[in-house]
Amino acid sequence: MISKRYDHLLRLLLVGETGVGKTCLLCRFSSDDFISSHISTIGIDFKMKMMDIDGQTVKVQVWDTAGQERFEAITKQFYRRAQGILLVFDISSRKSYESVPRWLKLIKENCKEHTVVTLIGNKTDKLETRQVTFLEAQTFADQNSINFYEVSAKDRNNVDKPFRDVCRAVLQHESLTEPERENTSITIDTQVQTEGSTQEGPGTSVVGSATSSQTQANWCCSIS
Repeated sequence: MISKRYDHLLRLLLVGETGVGKTCLLCRFSSDDFISSHISTIGIDFKMKMMDIDGQTVKVQVWDTAGQERFEAITKQFYRRAQGILLVFDISSRKSYESVPRWLKLIKENCKEHTVVTLIGNKTDKLETRQVTFLEAQTFADQNSINFYEVSAKDRNNVDKPFRDVCRAVLQHESLTEPERENTSITIDTQVQTEGSTQEGPGTSVVGSATSSQTQANWCCSIS
């Protein structure tokens, strides 16, 4: 029997308004890449990364969600399986910050009780156009008993720390006696929406992949 190369498998979820840089943040974290052009995530995408957390090898599965309201039904399917949530806003966009309470409400309504939630203010490379102060966001985070970090996916500033601290908090909260079974299967729940039409079909299993950010299909998905 082949032994696992990691001690724990953790599932994290990135949520927040469209355009706040969730995909850029994930690419910087997972592979140290940065995409300068904005490509909206369609449905769900994910990436993996191996990390050492206090001497334990952790395989981190991070799901990147679409920020548009029309994809909320898809995103909700992933909340209950997530052990950690990273709620992202853009410090240069007041509108994205004002949506944070709504996202936090969705998290509380759909996640398990002890899910670790962290607030992230992205784009500190745009300090000259900042619309949300650090103190304001930190005060909100304190009032809701969650951690807050400012980062820049573009400049690589402070990107690893929130992911690492969320993983550490998850491990502290959960008494994991053995690594979880690795499973990246997705169940497609019958409805596929194309431009101008909706097509019904039977449930389908797609192994090792999620809805790509390049795909124009609207999948209703859940991790098995």
